[in-house]
Amino acid sequence: MHIHPIYEEMGLTIFEHMSGLCRDGTRINLGQGFPDDQGPAELREAASRAILERSNQYPPMAGVPELRAALSAFYAQEQGLALAPECFVVTSGATEALAAAILTVVRPGDEVLVFAPSYDLYAPMIRRAGAMPVFVPLAPPDWHYRHEDIAARITPRTAALILNDPLNPTGSVASTAELAMLAQLCVAHDLVAICDEVWETVRFDGVRHRSLLDFPGMGERTVKIGSAGKIFGLTGWKIGWMAAAPAFVKVLARAHQFLTFTTAPATQYAVAEGLALPKVIAGLNAKWGQSRDTLNRLLAEAGFAVLPGPATWFTCIDLSGSGIALDDAMFSERAVHEAKVATIPLAAFVGGGTATGVVRLCHCKDAGVLAEGVRRLAAFRDALARETAIG
Repeated sequence: MHIHPIYEEMGLTIFEHMSGLCRDGTRINLGQGFPDDQGPAELREAASRAILERSNQYPPMAGVPELRAALSAFYAQEQGLALAPECFVVTSGATEALAAAILTVVRPGDEVLVFAPSYDLYAPMIRRAGAMPVFVPLAPPDWHYRHEDIAARITPRTAALILNDPLNPTGSVASTAELAMLAQLCVAHDLVAICDEVWETVRFDGVRHRSLLDFPGMGERTVKIGSAGKIFGLTGWKIGWMAAAPAFVKVLARAHQFLTFTTAPATQYAVAEGLALPKVIAGLNAKWGQSRDTLNRLLAEAGFAVLPGPATWFTCIDLSGSGIALDDAMFSERAVHEAKVATIPLAAFVGGGTATGVVRLCHCKDAGVLAEGVRRLAAFRDALARETAIG
């Protein structure tokens, strides 16, 4: 039997591994990113209404008109972007949007710049397209994008870069100056920018998100990717989208039509309604901001070194600064079994699984769950210290 070697060598993702261990109910899952609640009632009610009252047959391949129009209005209001409804293609989650974008843009033999740490889909998809990911390391605590590091890795084979901003797993956000620098490099070297912006509304610094799409010269060379799962905390709905200039988005749609073709209509109608409810989005962010503050405070009080991160559902801790001598992969694997708490090592987001000494925790959980998770992790750290002293 002939199987592509990429998939023969690939195991389960760290997220599925950790969440799988948590499904027996004995562990606290601060690993995979999803809220513990059911999501906004307004959207769930809208989806139920749509199932009963609207079509449940194939919707248009590019998405229902109501959602594409709602996305156009949302981005005009929230980010000042002039994107007509025809600039959007709705996908079955942002993961599918990323796959479609990579398959559209990347050709065999190309190179694609990937900032590390980065979401674990990028490199395998680039390789599956016959291209080579070229990693540009970002360093804690601020994870800045440095011109000299990026320019040094651009070659005549470089076709694109993938920018995840705000950045999962670090929760960091690129500055306006960094975005301008990235735009200038894209224009100067004729690169396409695949912009994974799923966390664009989930930020707690009071700053309006700005897309690379909005910078000079980027309108025709940028794919902007978003996610209703992240905006509304409805990760199981798998509603994402790609936005690009009209000629570009038509080509992106051709890749989408041969991946999932289309996406469940009821949830599309519900997301369209939700995008017109800014109070719902603001309320979710206020709640997630509180849970973030709670986790960061609990960690600091317990003596963990919390890294700065003004966005996403994630908080990172520096293990060495927290008095822990283990590398991140070993810490997470032992913690899930010994402390009964799932975390994610940043090694999972770095090419080759290189140890980083940084661990990611998800904060969009109930305060009691966060408190118990930190208590267990602190007890585990203390046990490690005793183990080291005895050794």
